[in-house]
Amino acid sequence: MTWKIELIFIPVTDVDRAKAFYTHIGFVADFDQRVNEELRFVQLTPPGSACSIAFGTGLDSAVAPGTLDVIQVVVPDADAELLRLRELGVDADGVDEQEWGRFVRFADPDGNSWTLQQLPARA
Repeated sequence: MTWKIELIFIPVTDVDRAKAFYTHIGFVADFDQRVNEELRFVQLTPPGSACSIAFGTGLDSAVAPGTLDVIQVVVPDADAELLRLRELGVDADGVDEQEWGRFVRFADPDGNSWTLQQLPARA
């Protein structure tokens, strides 16, 4: 059996602001479709990822904007990503060193939290 997570919904209050933020930090804008006056669907993909994020208007969500804090992304170099995010004006936490990896945390304009993890070297 093969399972692939392809899409994660992110609750946001302002679709255009969220799209601008994510494209500013390097996500590719794959799709932006206004189906009708009540429904708009935006999909973006982080660089090198097989999984995309989506948000929009008229999409039901059990999670309030700004409360999502469960997304973790593996990156090759936590220091480089921290530097890149800060150069882009993103308020990212410094590298948190743990035995199980090195972590950088930041939030989108709504307060949804992201964690970037550099995996530890394998023995």
